[in-house]
Amino acid sequence: MWIADNWKDYQILDASRGERLERWGDHILIRPDPQIIWDTPRTIKQWTQKNGHYHRSKKGGGQWEFFHLPKQWSIQYNELTFNLKPFHFKHTGLFPEQAANWDWISEKIKNAGRKVKVLNLFAYTGGATLAAAAAGASVTHVDASKGMVTWAKENAVSSGLEKAPIRWLVDDCIKFVEREIRRGNRYDAIIMDPPSYGRGPKGEIWKLETSVYPLIQKCASLLSDRPLFFLVSSYTTGLAPAVLTYMISISLKDHAGNVTSQELGLPVASTGLYVPCGASGRWEAAPL
Repeated sequence: MWIADNWKDYQILDASRGERLERWGDHILIRPDPQIIWDTPRTIKQWTQKNGHYHRSKKGGGQWEFFHLPKQWSIQYNELTFNLKPFHFKHTGLFPEQAANWDWISEKIKNAGRKVKVLNLFAYTGGATLAAAAAGASVTHVDASKGMVTWAKENAVSSGLEKAPIRWLVDDCIKFVEREIRRGNRYDAIIMDPPSYGRGPKGEIWKLETSVYPLIQKCASLLSDRPLFFLVSSYTTGLAPAVLTYMISISLKDHAGNVTSQELGLPVASTGLYVPCGASGRWEAAPL
């Protein structure tokens, strides 16, 4: 398991009865997590000192209940600053477990010793984009949601990266990749964090189980003659890390490198154990 344990502004304080007790900067949130199926005593005092609580509905979805929580606030991860706000489907605009991948991305780019061109698909609010740009890469950031791209730009400004070489695009990721193949554009590194299910800006349907492998294959055609890394993340329940290893390995068989896949995890302060948070598969070029 790859653990995101370098956070100072984020922490899972406790986990019990289907919920996480989290500290986001100075604010305490309680959010549902279907992986937390254990029932342990809620002795941590912050369970009763919450600033926001997302209640899951038995009919699907849910709603927030707020207790003196600002509409927006910020937290930092190393040199990066992220603007947070609670919105639909329990989210805050950041997946803190992805910090384990940000650290890996940053290290790969800094150690490359050359200019690195990165493509980030399903790029959300820009965590991986900013990590890559801060490490010195030029990045093409693609997401189908105009609101998410705007949010990512705000995070870039807050992180002092407003002048970084980032190309911001609101586009369907599959169609963008297909156009890039026809245009002959190439990238040294590709990142994708696709949803389990979603729709593009024109109603295009995305279902990870049937869509991700063809996309990985297409993206393999976008790699440069000297690819650096290829990163795929998944939050689809039941998709084992070994599946990511298999898809990436056969798609990138023409490139010399190694694939490793693991669960992502976040430490729980009260127990010293870890909450699983999806999985990632990492391909990295073989040493020259």
